[in-house]
Amino acid sequence: MKGIVRNIAVLAVICSMLATIMSACGSSGGKASSSPSTDASASGGASNLKPYEITMAFITVGSQTQGIPAVQEAISKITKEKINATVKLVPISYGTWAQQMNLMMAGDEKLDLLVSGMGTYNAQVAQGQLIPLDDLLDSSGKGITETFSPEILKATYINGKIYGVPSNRDLAADYGFVMRKDLVDKYAIDLTQIKTIDDLDPIFQKIRDNEPNVTPLVSYVPGSTPADSIYPMMYDYLDDKLGVLPDHDNGLKIVNLFESENYQKVIHSIRRWYLAGFIRKDEATSKDNATDLIKAGRAFGFFTSLKPGYEQQATRAAGTEMVSVRLSQPITTTKNITNFMWSIAKNSKDPQRAMMFLNLMYTDKDIINLLDWGIEGEDYVKVSDNVIDYPPGKTAADVAYGLNLGWLFGNQFLSHVFKTDSPDIWQQMDAFNKGSKKSKALGFTFDVLKVKTETAAVANVMNQYRLGLETGTLDPDKTFPQLNKDLKDAGIDKVIAEKQRQLDEWAKKQ
Repeated sequence: MKGIVRNIAVLAVICSMLATIMSACGSSGGKASSSPSTDASASGGASNLKPYEITMAFITVGSQTQGIPAVQEAISKITKEKINATVKLVPISYGTWAQQMNLMMAGDEKLDLLVSGMGTYNAQVAQGQLIPLDDLLDSSGKGITETFSPEILKATYINGKIYGVPSNRDLAADYGFVMRKDLVDKYAIDLTQIKTIDDLDPIFQKIRDNEPNVTPLVSYVPGSTPADSIYPMMYDYLDDKLGVLPDHDNGLKIVNLFESENYQKVIHSIRRWYLAGFIRKDEATSKDNATDLIKAGRAFGFFTSLKPGYEQQATRAAGTEMVSVRLSQPITTTKNITNFMWSIAKNSKDPQRAMMFLNLMYTDKDIINLLDWGIEGEDYVKVSDNVIDYPPGKTAADVAYGLNLGWLFGNQFLSHVFKTDSPDIWQQMDAFNKGSKKSKALGFTFDVLKVKTETAAVANVMNQYRLGLETGTLDPDKTFPQLNKDLKDAGIDKVIAEKQRQLDEWAKKQ
């Protein structure tokens, strides 16, 4: 989202990021374009352009990045011919993303394309970190604009301008708990009996009692919490969680998340799990991610946002079969669209060339499959024309390019289908997106400019409390009164009032 930046003072932004990082695939149409604007040939050929290196920064959530140099080289061979540019891939771990982005922006370090959104899209725009894309899309981004319906791109508008374009993936999410199938089978866990998060208590207890080296519940990535994928079932958190919309409607009347009854119930459940030993004592400060812990046999499961085929994706990432319990219907909010986007940094020395390459990420199958899967024959092999598998003798755990981030890069609907996925996975994803419950505020993006001082102050307060509170480390009965006092002193009521004013104005224009 997140996702949160999904950073406020590093942590607050990471806090905002949450939950869904594992969402992944699908979109509202998935059309590929062969538009002349895809490459430089329409204007006389790549030779008419000066050589340029495009620096592209993106998040990673695992440790298998050894294959990135080979992928970078293969992509650059394509882009050299099409737009006379090479590409430098800059992977940054999710847990340090916000800090690294702030440093790169502040130091005017060379940066062209970056992942934007993750909970701080509006803040990135207010701080002038991203450039408007409207004219660049018109001149060199036809493949992108043909991929999405107008209402999807409209959801990215801030003050009538586009500063980021979403990856073409799952633009809706249902939420639930993902867990190891071997332990579900071993203890005959009946997943049909799990209807709410509180139905997980006896399952966590069984794992705790019988598997002393396995933690029942872990956070998906460093800086995230179990709450991040629980309260989105109940609220549209309207970009930054500072003022949310209950049940994704509530007559467009915003409430304070941290004073709301449902949020406080969630936090008390997490505190109960923490005291029972279902959550690690150092969860608030841990640098581990769920996938690596499960690979090592040290974790049972995690909360996350889901989508069609998610279980197969999680299985590939974890190296062991994973199953899930879905606890909500599919939901689409502006955040689902803006949580993971691509933007051009203010630092870019050639925004036009950056847009040319971004357009290729939505139109060129070879580039998409390099970014999604790596090098054919080394990281994957073809089973049929569009179906792939790992090479003989290799698994998800030992391929060099094991990012499993197909949902992040451009147009995933152009990606090969892994053999354990349904052959019609992209059609399923399209139906999932279209059939989801739509938030009444879908398309609204909060502009923090008028309350940026208060927003920063509130973020600093959250930096003190959020991870401790949402991992169960802090006692909510003692923490909530002080947290809400500090939030009010920092100006959260003013932020919520301004958000309500903007939402009311937005609603009048719909």
